[in-house]
Amino acid sequence: MRGHVVNLEVTSQPLAALDTDLLVVGIAQDESLSPAAQALDSEWEGLIGRVREDGAFKGKAYELEWIYPAPGKARRALLIGTGKVSAYDVRVVRRSAAIALRQARAKRAARVTIALPAGGRVDSNLLVQAVADGALTGLAGSDLYKDVENRGEIQTLHIVVAEAGGGASEALERGRKIAEAVNFGRWLGDEPANIMTPVRAAEEAQRWAAECGLECQVLGEDELREAGMGSLLSVATGSKLPPQVVVLAYNGGGGPMLGLVGKGVTFDTGGISIKPAADMHYMKYDMCGAAAVIAAIGGIARLGLKANVIAVAGLVENMPSGTATRPGDVVRAANGKTIEIINTDAEGRLVLADALDLARTRGAERLVDVATLTGAIKVALGDVATGAMGNNEDWTNQVLAAAKATGEPLWPMPLYPEYTEKLKSNIADLMNTGGRFGGALTAAAFLQQFVGDTPWVHLDVAGTAYTEKDVSWQMKGATGVMIRTLIELASSDLE
Repeated sequence: MRGHVVNLEVTSQPLAALDTDLLVVGIAQDESLSPAAQALDSEWEGLIGRVREDGAFKGKAYELEWIYPAPGKARRALLIGTGKVSAYDVRVVRRSAAIALRQARAKRAARVTIALPAGGRVDSNLLVQAVADGALTGLAGSDLYKDVENRGEIQTLHIVVAEAGGGASEALERGRKIAEAVNFGRWLGDEPANIMTPVRAAEEAQRWAAECGLECQVLGEDELREAGMGSLLSVATGSKLPPQVVVLAYNGGGGPMLGLVGKGVTFDTGGISIKPAADMHYMKYDMCGAAAVIAAIGGIARLGLKANVIAVAGLVENMPSGTATRPGDVVRAANGKTIEIINTDAEGRLVLADALDLARTRGAERLVDVATLTGAIKVALGDVATGAMGNNEDWTNQVLAAAKATGEPLWPMPLYPEYTEKLKSNIADLMNTGGRFGGALTAAAFLQQFVGDTPWVHLDVAGTAYTEKDVSWQMKGATGVMIRTLIELASSDLE
């Protein structure tokens, strides 16, 4: 199981009293010790204070300092910097926990205790949730088919808080369920494209739906053709693998129906407009938008949130062949609009066009789509932030607020009418590309033609859906980006 810990528990015992293989203590930069750390330092006769005074350990975010052997009952201790208090938030907590658990596994520590400070924007319950989330997602790996020796198993994780009551148990379970949704979405993305085909992805969505108590419908090629989804189907014509559209529904009651729509290109060669060979193997991650919405609605259901949600995932493979769509071809989308296909590598928007329309026709009153849509967004924002574009300022602000609450960087981008002008075609209603400049924005302007007046936000995760190198809190691979944001969005009162 990805991100496996046998037992997660919350405790308020003094740190020095805990019998543990590894004791992890969070230390802020240039600030006094937390009450728990102060008490431990007193038991240890000022050892932590001396480490800080030596100047080698300053408490910068994610800085590590080992104490071995540790005084008292802990076999080892690990001081981890939590950075400046002004920047301390749920993401710092989550990453710190992930780093600590990865270090614990490397040291084969079966029993781990972690004490990170609460305060400011992180109350004790949010702390518990974020530590549980970070621990489970940090341990998850993308080495699915690698023959690795047993790295040891974390048997017990004790999360230390000042008081273990007042909702701590609920926060622990919330963190666990969010992490399990994130890890499921990451696994969908990390699987290679010869295994995670459109049909296999649809099957996994069905299994996930059964586990989470969701309604599930899978539309095959004949049903898609009957529904007039010529835009989505045009992407699949070059592949021998049939397209699938997964529709998941959760009825938790209350508020307008939230529609989550995901791009699921299980492999993207670019089609006839074929991509360069270099780094094409990363195109297995072109389905991470679909993985995000499938995982998120499952997390929403398992948390029992009071929301009505529908998720639509368009699953196709984009391949070049004698039957592939050509540049210059014209197709008709389910909403009746005709599209001149200028570049077959601008395929994700063709999938989303029909998927967005389907979500609307199934009753979605608020829309969010997630897609690895454009290289242009990666040029603009790098691999740090996801780009957000929408047609309704209030709805966009609500999505931005959800992202901020979960510590997922999200940056608003403009969607002026001039971007739509760049999509004008002399043969069809619109073209599927608007030229080189502002590519992320013209792509969003294209999608806007398929949402009508429904409040909608487009999340371009091309730069954030996967990481190409290991970082201290996560193995390289799919990140599960925006899953937490979507769950948080469903937790809020939709406006």
